[in-house]
Amino acid sequence: MAAFPASLRFPYSRVLLPRTRLAYVHLRNLLTDAKRDRSARISGYVVISLPDELLTLYLLRGEVVNATVRDARSARAIAIASALEMIPHEPEYGELAFNEADEELLACMFVAQSIAAEAWPDGMDARDPSVLFPYLMSTTFDGALELIANDEASYLIFENGTVSRAHLAGTQNGTLVERVAKLFARDARAADLRVARWNAPLALPIQASPALVQAYRELSGNLVQRLLDLGRETAPAIAEHARQNLVAAHPALDGFSFAGGPVHEPLADSAALTAGVAAWIRELMWAASDHDAVAPEVLLRELTWDRRHLFQSAGLFTQVPWKVM
Repeated sequence: MAAFPASLRFPYSRVLLPRTRLAYVHLRNLLTDAKRDRSARISGYVVISLPDELLTLYLLRGEVVNATVRDARSARAIAIASALEMIPHEPEYGELAFNEADEELLACMFVAQSIAAEAWPDGMDARDPSVLFPYLMSTTFDGALELIANDEASYLIFENGTVSRAHLAGTQNGTLVERVAKLFARDARAADLRVARWNAPLALPIQASPALVQAYRELSGNLVQRLLDLGRETAPAIAEHARQNLVAAHPALDGFSFAGGPVHEPLADSAALTAGVAAWIRELMWAASDHDAVAPEVLLRELTWDRRHLFQSAGLFTQVPWKVM
């Protein structure tokens, strides 16, 4: 792990916004433009350098799909909403850069900042290329290598133990072999070189959007309130009991609470989030709804009507046993 993660720089195919002080950039406007403007619907990443942390937002075709945070101790995936909340209200204390990158590079960056690296054999110095490359060849390694040298992160893609592609930071000239060799050059800062590996396949998961998470939270809260209005005073307790029973099978439900407890922003994708909410709705409606007073399909139609297109696109209506017209 780099001693100063906020200073890390990554490869890119095109610079869209050079590293700039946060005070001069409105991040939410930048992300909105990336989503709405056809010419800005590119894949890439936004890095926000804070005093002790590095936030990374990953974009696919203009949409923010995931986020990670890296500090001096660890790196991990976080919810998109949580990442945005970490940006300080005093923007002079950070910097931002926006770069275009292909999906393979984004997957390498995400995996390196969210999954523990594979261990090297005891006694092996992975910084020594005369040891590293023969070892990877002998094990027919498939995956990615991250090399952090002088605050620049580069990635080598291996297939059957040999380098097939590379994403290299900096503006070095020369062939691929020459550029990779420079990363291992034994200069005065050789001790700063860090080498880590991850096995294939490498992928960039797509989180459920904050808008979908918020829509499901409002739907679940409104459903409980509607049951209260219909005279089911135990609806909140039943809703929380159902959530707790289901959270082991549907971890996304950890992002909801009906008893006033803390909630965590879910890291699930849209399918997993929808499956969890649908399972909770089924459990709640069977246990707490008076089907003679208001039919479940009528109640759900009433509560989902304003956002019916969002819920339909997420697949909610196909996962409940009632036909919501």
